[in-house]
Amino acid sequence: MSDEVIALLRENVIQGRKTAEDEGIDAELSGPGVLELTSLALEKGVPPSVIIEDGLTAGMGVVGEKFSSKEFFIPDMLASAEAVGAAMEVLKPLLEGTGAHGKGKFAIATVKGDIHDIGKNIVAILFKGSGYDVTDLGIDVPTEKIVQYVREEKPDYLGLSALLTTTMVVMAEVIEALKAAGLRQSVRIVIGGAAVSEEYAKEIGADAYCADAFAAIRVLESVGETKG
Repeated sequence: MSDEVIALLRENVIQGRKTAEDEGIDAELSGPGVLELTSLALEKGVPPSVIIEDGLTAGMGVVGEKFSSKEFFIPDMLASAEAVGAAMEVLKPLLEGTGAHGKGKFAIATVKGDIHDIGKNIVAILFKGSGYDVTDLGIDVPTEKIVQYVREEKPDYLGLSALLTTTMVVMAEVIEALKAAGLRQSVRIVIGGAAVSEEYAKEIGADAYCADAFAAIRVLESVGETKG
């Protein structure tokens, strides 16, 4: 029975149904949504780690594949990510109570002088739904604020976003400021946005470039393997 609940949970993640009231991509799907199924799995004694890996993360993996193949679009992806993010809020206290851990602390910011936030917001939602502890520092974030956050909160990862060629240079300033503060080696830095590229990431000393939100998940898992 527990396997059936996890299978239903995974399918409802794919369908983007947070609660029983939500309509999924398949209009015929009904019954409990992601939140109700998460609670049901817990009642049946399924460990939070299994719920996350076999239900939530597995479901988001399918969503990522469908998004990449253009079978799903941004609204579909966001619905799934928001459903998983809500489930993670339920599971988070239990993870802390059992000594289990999520995938790490991830902070993201649109750099100083840039007020674009759509891409940043999508990444933040998707990362939260994938099991990361996410802090969105906002838009037009001063370099000093980013450095202070890294110093005080010690995130594992830092995402920097810029849409404009006039503001992407601030990414380099952030990295240099972190070096000056002796903090650069404490955090993995990934960058994204229309203005930047893999070449630019290498040029400024970032750990990786992310072309889109799902690419960011893959990149973060890759750079996380080398974190030490």
